[in-house]
Amino acid sequence: MEMTGAATLQWLGHASFCIRHEGAAIYIDPWKVKGTPHDASLVLISHNHYDHYSAEDIEKVTGEGTELVAPADVVKEEGHGRILRPGSTVVAGSVKVVGVPAYNVGKAFHPKASEWLGFVIEVGAQRIYCAGDTDLTDEMKTLAHIDMALLPVGGTYTMDAGEAAEAASEVGAKRAIPYHWGDIVGGRADADRFAELCACPVTVLEPGASAELSH
Repeated sequence: MEMTGAATLQWLGHASFCIRHEGAAIYIDPWKVKGTPHDASLVLISHNHYDHYSAEDIEKVTGEGTELVAPADVVKEEGHGRILRPGSTVVAGSVKVVGVPAYNVGKAFHPKASEWLGFVIEVGAQRIYCAGDTDLTDEMKTLAHIDMALLPVGGTYTMDAGEAAEAASEVGAKRAIPYHWGDIVGGRADADRFAELCACPVTVLEPGASAELSH
């Protein structure tokens, strides 16, 4: 049964988000989580770099019935979970998650061969694209009908603000939120530049702040 009520998205900082919808909590790359909420319905991990895959933070959010969905190397290291590969789909309760390739073009931090991930998350009536650590790729350009695009803007390891603005247009985003700034790499200026360049409305969140995802 499709859930159509309002969903909210909280930016926990860096590349970490929590989507909440009708009692479900979907964490993406939990890192530096405050407290021990133990409230996750689903945990999505994009790749195995320490600022995205933190076993300690997964433990903080894991509760009874939590499902972990991640690339093969993360599932192997964690010792449990469901493997998601680029182009494949998993369904966890009422949530559908499609794996999208996430990799660098012209630099070696995130090789395509690693099969690391971005995600298209369908929850309620929303299609949310979280790009992972990636550059603008040909596979990304095949996406469409994205209600909310979560895009890295910090450069160095990922797209910069200009490339992320182009990505938002390529995926047909109705709205966008920048991440991968404010910790390790990238600053508020990168987020603001993305907002200036992006064709769709942009919400620049502070860590811990939320945005509503309903139409």
